Amino acid sequence: MGLRTNLQIILENLLGSDKVYFQPPSTINMSYPCIVYELFARDTVFADNNTYLHNKRYKVTVIDRSPDSLIPEKIAAMPKCSFDRRFVTDNLYHDVFNIYY
Repeated sequence: MGLRTNLQIILENLLGSDKVYFQPPSTINMSYPCIVYELFARDTVFADNNTYLHNKRYKVTVIDRSPDSLIPEKIAAMPKCSFDRRFVTDNLYHDVFNIYY
């Protein structure tokens, strides 16, 4: 099982359902609350002209109808996680995080 698959399982457990979508196509019908995530960047640290660390950064978005959802708090408590921003679209609250995994 790959690292991304492990992240998928962790996010499903935090959400309490299987409504976790990795890079979903625009044609998918999502139900809420849900989590959408994508590979956002690969950060590399070099030492002595060699790769020393290579980390994948995922953009994780919690989408919920409730402005007081507890799901973002669960995501924020993950290791190597930082809050990015919050926005509202079509009466859906989006909390965006960056997670190194």
